[in-house]
Amino acid sequence: MAASGYSDLREKLKSMTPHRDDYKNKCVDETSNGKHRKRKYRESDDDEYEHSDDSTDLREQEARRVRSSIQQKSIFTPEECARIEKKIDEVVAQAEAGLYREHTVDRAPLRNKYFFGEGYTYGAQLEKRGPGQERLYRKGEVDEIPSWVYELVINRLVTNGVIPEGFVNSAVINDYQPGGCIVSHVDPLHIFDRPIVSVSFFSDSALCFGCRFQFKPIRVSEPVFVLPVRRGSVTVLSGYAADDITHCIRPQDIKERRAVIILRKTRPDAPRLGSDSSLRASLAQKPGRLKAKRSHRKADPDAAHRPRVLEMDKEENRRPSLSRHRHSITSENYRRRGQDYDKEQESSGRKVKMRRH
Repeated sequence: MAASGYSDLREKLKSMTPHRDDYKNKCVDETSNGKHRKRKYRESDDDEYEHSDDSTDLREQEARRVRSSIQQKSIFTPEECARIEKKIDEVVAQAEAGLYREHTVDRAPLRNKYFFGEGYTYGAQLEKRGPGQERLYRKGEVDEIPSWVYELVINRLVTNGVIPEGFVNSAVINDYQPGGCIVSHVDPLHIFDRPIVSVSFFSDSALCFGCRFQFKPIRVSEPVFVLPVRRGSVTVLSGYAADDITHCIRPQDIKERRAVIILRKTRPDAPRLGSDSSLRASLAQKPGRLKAKRSHRKADPDAAHRPRVLEMDKEENRRPSLSRHRHSITSENYRRRGQDYDKEQESSGRKVKMRRH
């Protein structure tokens, strides 16, 4: 329970708007003469389902479908976890030192992502947003999978029959700080084969299915299914859970630092960025090396309930400082032009009001 007393962001939102309960009671029946149908009321815009027995049954059926297409195993001992976690820390240190290629490291507030083997464009990096627009980077634009990932993680999964030998050619490390999250998504079907395999480290968390995110402030709807993920646990998504419903990490489920290694295989026909891609050209304008930044502040127990800027907002966040700079230059130009214009009008005996934009 967070210090504010709320474990769910919607509870906090509801407490801030008590008038909504009055509105709910008012709108249940517009009239008692039967001329009007009962209005449907949803507790928040996040809720996809009306509160009824039918919707509850549908959600339960969907939850069963999700659960039936997930496998979980506890393979790694605490000692093995500690060894792997030390290696993850080394990856973070190398990224901070700028030792990785440009597209290996992707930074976001409270979450850093490290691509190995294969990396791909997503979120704010896309010229056109939406599923199906993701593209693999060209070969060699991200670093190779570290040998320790094969030795300590992949080989163990092969030995335990989780994945076949030679399956993995893409490894991603997501490193979350308290209050970090990743929004609802489906791993691109045109990029990755199934299954999707992940291994959790540092702390326990949860993987949620069927959520909807809203922002400013950040809010997350009730999940269709919540899957606890323990430190050292292996989670395998296939079928319905991988293809037909979104999954996410909610801010309130990251109470301590948590890292996950995601192991996947790219499809042989997965599209790649070409040398003439406009997206590639825009990415080429960025600094050659990305230096990952980690917060070393103590965990704030209320962090999960504060608005957070997520990966799809990064481009939007970059604009204000640039726009402010441009605005200051433009304003100065307008001021100078205005002074010159006023002088001209005064000399001609005419008075004209300047229209500032």
